[in-house]
Amino acid sequence: MNRSVALRGGAVALLVVGFLAGVYIDQAYPEYVPYIGHRSSSRIDLSEVQQAARLIQADYVDSSIDTKKLSQGTVQGLVNSLADPFTIYFDPEQYKRLQQSYQGKYTGIGIYLSFGSGYPVITGTVPGSPAASAGLKSGDQIVKVGDKDIKGVTADQATALIQGPEGSQVTITILRGAETMTLAITRAQIQVPTVRSATVGNHVLYVRIYQFASNTSNEFSTALKSGLPGSVGMVLDLRGDPGGFVSAADDVISQFVTSGETFETRGRSGVDRHQVGSQHGAPNVPLVVLVDANSASAAEIVAGSLQVHKRAKLVGTTTYGKGSVQEDFVLSDGSDLHLTVERWFLPNGQTIDHKGLTPDVSVKLASAADTYDVAQPSQGYAKDTQLNAALDLLSGG
Repeated sequence: MNRSVALRGGAVALLVVGFLAGVYIDQAYPEYVPYIGHRSSSRIDLSEVQQAARLIQADYVDSSIDTKKLSQGTVQGLVNSLADPFTIYFDPEQYKRLQQSYQGKYTGIGIYLSFGSGYPVITGTVPGSPAASAGLKSGDQIVKVGDKDIKGVTADQATALIQGPEGSQVTITILRGAETMTLAITRAQIQVPTVRSATVGNHVLYVRIYQFASNTSNEFSTALKSGLPGSVGMVLDLRGDPGGFVSAADDVISQFVTSGETFETRGRSGVDRHQVGSQHGAPNVPLVVLVDANSASAAEIVAGSLQVHKRAKLVGTTTYGKGSVQEDFVLSDGSDLHLTVERWFLPNGQTIDHKGLTPDVSVKLASAADTYDVAQPSQGYAKDTQLNAALDLLSGG
């Protein structure tokens, strides 16, 4: 069993791929560790589990038992017993898709979604993707995938329904205002940039980070180098960002902060303090960070650390509030146990777990459709009240 640390967000927003908002921390680990409970000398009594498995194999009325499903169901049962929404079991196929998503590529239709108690809402499309070609827009609500009503589904459930083999079709029913439309969309390979930028307002650099993936640090650095010259300020948009590589979060913070701690984790092994790195591309540029209820995990690390360091003002709404760290344990069959192992804290020692970050300037957005789409800048941002509030703040208003 291999393991790697992971930091995931609240499963509230995603590109429709096989991931739940977050990815590996870049660290090396041993090739093998003992099965469960490896951090302590205590042992879990699995005798009843083993006895039940033997009885099912020997006496269940249907002799053609799928032993693989039985084994995976046993692990799923252990996970469910923890009652921890961030401890997750991925079967081998789900974990394979998860790894692909870490690289910013997957097979799907190319949409960004946000989740709540209602229907998932499209917050953007990948340029050139099947979703964009089909005419899907920000603000569209997905009410059905195939014949299945998806009100209140999680990001993982939506991913399983919408993603599929390249060249296959998925039928999606959307609600746009009062109009309902059903579209058949052909899935394709999608390569997704995690960072997009544009110039807005009076020479203000706008940079949106959709997720913190393996290529985010380089993409963000490139955006700064190309966009900062001539800019009088900057807006960093972390709305709908579910998290990801903590190394990328560290790198983004370090672009703006020159010394000190980015954040710290606390677990059974003690305290691990993350320090500011050496790359400072924008140490003095006036900065405002946009956040919302779907900004989670690594996105909260960045926003919270910049706020604590008094390097940026936060504008928007209270963030998700996910202050735990998970570790991925790859089991012998290629499945993955995504286990909560630590909690993280801001540089001032505070946790945002279950409460989120409070913005310096609270501004609500009337509709998800009003969000500025940097992939389609010609549509403008007149209705994006949060972005306009950030620009007012930068101009001294």
